[in-house]
Amino acid sequence: MRLKSLVTAGLAVVLGLAFGAATAPAASAAGPRPDFQMPFPCGQVWTGNSNASSAHQSYEIDFNRGSTADADLGDPVVAAAAGTVVIAANQGSTNGFGNLVKIDHGGGWFTYYAHLRVMSVSQGAQVSQGQKIGEVGNTSKPGNNISPHLHYEVRTSDTSYPANIQKAVFDGVTFGYPVQTVTSHNCGGGGSANPYTPQEVCGSGYSVIDSAALGTAGTVYLLYNSGNGNNCVVTMKKTSLGTATATSAYLEVQGRSRVTDSGDYGYYAGPVRASAADTCVKWGGKAGSSSYDSPFEHCG
Repeated sequence: MRLKSLVTAGLAVVLGLAFGAATAPAASAAGPRPDFQMPFPCGQVWTGNSNASSAHQSYEIDFNRGSTADADLGDPVVAAAAGTVVIAANQGSTNGFGNLVKIDHGGGWFTYYAHLRVMSVSQGAQVSQGQKIGEVGNTSKPGNNISPHLHYEVRTSDTSYPANIQKAVFDGVTFGYPVQTVTSHNCGGGGSANPYTPQEVCGSGYSVIDSAALGTAGTVYLLYNSGNGNNCVVTMKKTSLGTATATSAYLEVQGRSRVTDSGDYGYYAGPVRASAADTCVKWGGKAGSSSYDSPFEHCG
């Protein structure tokens, strides 16, 4: 993982931050902690670092992926949990957050998403878990030259800054401070997210190249492995998780017979794999009462 450029000392003064300061004790919010997920789309892998900047208090995290300075510029940022947007604004000279989205999750819990290139929500908006709220950027206080990254924080309302900054917890697991690489399970469901991702189901080397919503019951994904030329289709459930319900996934390579996995499953149908380099495929699936059937496509 690359480290972002150090912010200026002036930023540290404005934000009241001191590099090397003692770790503040975690506070206890009035309400239970929401079921926070990673602030990135389902299946993406990001590395978080809480020691990469002179402007850090304990438990703040900077996220990056990729091997170049601008690798994740413009990547989508999504809500870690459902809530109400209370800030969606450029902070100007107030602090070093640049374009900032702050979400109130109720019960005294808030999340912060800073340095965004663009903000996709406005103040007062109701957002669901996994909804896009902006894009990774490098906006900051004038004069601060930083590389693109997402600055993420969890705060509570029961005490003052910086004691109200909490450890980040994703999918029920506390982030492995100071540095950890984490796979996002922010796959929808608003607190009952599917514990599996399409990439985990299909296996190493597969990346999502297309998807289709199956109403509110699930999503069917088409993945491709450039290393072996194989496609993979999997249908991920969003409702009735853990309960066996009718779910299916299929993949049809043009000129060959369709391969289908269909049954009563708790979390997903598939994986259905087939070699399809330079060949068109038809794919789809069903969850609940909704189904999707693609045309022959993705022929390259």
